Amino acid sequence: MSKVTAIFLDIGGVILTNGWDRPGRRAAAAKFSLDADDFEDRHELANPEFETGHATLDQYLERTVFYCRRAFTPREFKEFMYSRSSEIPDSRALVDRLAASGRYLTAAINNEGAEINEYRIERFALRRTFASFFSSCYVGMRKPNAPIFELALKVTQRAPRECIFVDDRALNVECALKLGMDAIVYRDARQLAQELLARGIEIPAAARQGGNI
Repeated sequence: MSKVTAIFLDIGGVILTNGWDRPGRRAAAAKFSLDADDFEDRHELANPEFETGHATLDQYLERTVFYCRRAFTPREFKEFMYSRSSEIPDSRALVDRLAASGRYLTAAINNEGAEINEYRIERFALRRTFASFFSSCYVGMRKPNAPIFELALKVTQRAPRECIFVDDRALNVECALKLGMDAIVYRDARQLAQELLARGIEIPAAARQGGNI
């Protein structure tokens, strides 16, 4: 077995809640009295360009919400979108310990629009956790497609066998596995710690004290 030198992780659903997922859109439809089905249909059409950096958040909202007059402002809607983000404390602490140890490169591979991604990086100080951000809005490609993984490997100069990828969605994990990376479907921090330890990953002792890890 090759020595692991890099751990790539999704952000939403692993160390933070998902930034703009289906439950969030349903909550937005209820709060702002939108037609939920129409909003979801429009999201599916507008989201690929938003997440790959070809449309701004304002353009996304023009296509999904503000194509007609509303009783609320774009600013109010954006504030609601941002409010959907929060930390998953145990897994954030675990990944922070791995990053601080200096034993492994920790980098993000995530699908997200630029404004949401940048808000989350700043709000939750994600630079202390990740050395690099292979965010779909920056690289113009999305999971589960192979090119985003291949780019991350090339930029970090890692062979697939040196890497572990962690994501809460099985389809994304399956793609990483096909490229020769090891991969874990995230469920919770305890399960993640157990699977990392089983692969020989050295987790600093403090990451296993006190909480659920």
